[in-house]
Amino acid sequence: MIALAFWATVINYLDRQTLSVAAPALREQFHMSNVDYSNVVSAFLLAYTIMNGISGPLIDRLGTRLGYGLCVGWWSVSAILHAFARGALSLGAFRFLLGMGEAGNWPAAVKVVAEWFPERERALAAGLFNSGSAAGAILAPPIVAYLLLQFGWQSAFVFTGVAGLVWLGFWGRIYRTPDTGLDGSEAASPPIPVGVLVRTRFVQAFTASKIFFDSVWYFYIFWFPEYLKHARHFDLAAIGKFAWIPFLVAGFGNLLGGWFSSWLLGRGYSITVARKSAVTFFTILMMSAIPAVLVPQAWVSIAFVSIAMLGYTGGLANMLSLPADVFPKSAVGSVYGLASMGSGFGGMVFTMATGWVVEHYSYTPVFLGFGFVPLVCSSILWLFLGPVEQLFPDSRRAACTL
Repeated sequence: MIALAFWATVINYLDRQTLSVAAPALREQFHMSNVDYSNVVSAFLLAYTIMNGISGPLIDRLGTRLGYGLCVGWWSVSAILHAFARGALSLGAFRFLLGMGEAGNWPAAVKVVAEWFPERERALAAGLFNSGSAAGAILAPPIVAYLLLQFGWQSAFVFTGVAGLVWLGFWGRIYRTPDTGLDGSEAASPPIPVGVLVRTRFVQAFTASKIFFDSVWYFYIFWFPEYLKHARHFDLAAIGKFAWIPFLVAGFGNLLGGWFSSWLLGRGYSITVARKSAVTFFTILMMSAIPAVLVPQAWVSIAFVSIAMLGYTGGLANMLSLPADVFPKSAVGSVYGLASMGSGFGGMVFTMATGWVVEHYSYTPVFLGFGFVPLVCSSILWLFLGPVEQLFPDSRRAACTL
């Protein structure tokens, strides 16, 4: 079951990374400036932000099997439509459609984890499926560069879209929900109303933390190939050869992050200390973005970026498990979807700011900023999130009384 979520995440990142790798060619063909490119990326993030607040509750109500399938089908068709783009406007429109569908991946995958794994295993299980993001980002540069050079940029978007439709066939045949979950207490529980969820301290603080956490990752996935081309003077072939390296390193962060919090739990630390300490440790690693832009050698810069991206995925493995630690399974998709609205909002704002800063100055202040921003996330978790404990152990009663 977790393998299905892993491969959906791989395809999800193939779809979104196709634009990043093809950006140098598309920008030349469509005559896009840095600001134009940031607007195209922001179109994706705008839809992603809006739909996170809708897809999570929708998946909770439709169920994981149907809800996840609808999201993957939507984003796969949207990816294929990119082949018909004729300029920045149409490209941005298709990115908007892609963002609408891709917003459902993490609420659905987190729900898979909640349905199939107990508390102590959730961070590792979340890290396993989320390693698909690194795998997709690893595969994207060589695959997209090859398809682009051999068959044109349109073929790359068609390939990734078809991959999602193939996954959909396997999902429909294989996935099932446990009859009673890990215990029988939540089997018949209705979803907790969204109005109740958004008033909780956890959802408010968790949403705020994701504004400053996920925006760093969006910078790397959407701007790193552009950085290699314009700041390190890589051509498309060199981008295809080397841009995947940080994502390979980031893949290990998913496993390391899950193992680290499990190790802390095994040493007797509370779930609150284990999750928050793990996120803090990995956000400190993300500060390696600062020397990445200052060193003269490109390979050293890539090494520092790799450490920063490992820090993100290590922290994310624990962030992904937090909703299931606090809420019943019937509300996990809704909680993560609502919180991810903060992720999309932060990504959109920081992406537009990145385009403006790069256009008027350079990449140096951008890397410096993204080195410090993750520390805001860990500070919010310690100061405002509160204890990591079940808020609504009886979700049926909570839904009726609050």
